[in-house]
Amino acid sequence: MLLTIGAHMSVAKGYAHMGREALEIGANTLQFFARNPRGAKARALDERDLKAFAALFGEGGLRCVVAHAPYTMNACSSDGHLRELAAEMMAGDLKVMEYFPGNFYNFHPGSHVGQGAATAVVQIADVLNKVLYPEMRTMVLLETMAGKGTEIGRSFEELREIMNRVELSEKVGVCMDSCHMWDAGYDIAEDLTGVLKEFDSVIGLEKLKAFHLNDSLNDRGSHKDRHALLGEGKIGMEALLAIVSDPALCELPFILETPTDTAGHAAEMQKLKELLK
Repeated sequence: MLLTIGAHMSVAKGYAHMGREALEIGANTLQFFARNPRGAKARALDERDLKAFAALFGEGGLRCVVAHAPYTMNACSSDGHLRELAAEMMAGDLKVMEYFPGNFYNFHPGSHVGQGAATAVVQIADVLNKVLYPEMRTMVLLETMAGKGTEIGRSFEELREIMNRVELSEKVGVCMDSCHMWDAGYDIAEDLTGVLKEFDSVIGLEKLKAFHLNDSLNDRGSHKDRHALLGEGKIGMEALLAIVSDPALCELPFILETPTDTAGHAAEMQKLKELLK
């Protein structure tokens, strides 16, 4: 099994620098924020840098990458201006992703802030219908969420409802997050097979395109979303190893979002590879 694994990395020094750093620590995939994760400002486009990053794919060593939308982006805000801003941010990020086609753009569906899930589902789909276009070569991924507060995406059914309303459905997939699913109540430690069977029934395993591999500080069903280092949380290393080894999942890109630095992520990746031998 060729494990496709990497970590969330910073693009502060440029895309190409980020890609080379990922390869240096033994990663063959990575995730990055295309803009300020706590704001809306995007990184200025540098075509030479973007093309140098694109050259790292394939024979360069990178198999794929995942861009992550900023946490501030809320496609189901009760404020219409903020929903428009979400569409603008997503459209801008997807423009950048066209420099390295065939990759993924992941986003948190958002929080309905009191409007109710039914309204939020429609609003999220409306934003996607505004920004997706037939010629685009990036797949947009809805992330599974822990369900804290009024978060949308705490269940497979909510994600399915959004996807049912997206006109270009072939452009949309799902990114699972082990911490989020555990905190949402899915028993990925004792019944991974059952969880995947449920996902396949509700959404379809062919729509699962990436996986955030994180342990959780919380008990299952806590709806809190607090990541832990691999094997140091309530999910446990045995269950996480079962995830990356499962036939339905093992070909996916796995991204570490654990609370550590680049050296720590390198150590986690090495440990996983050794345990999988």
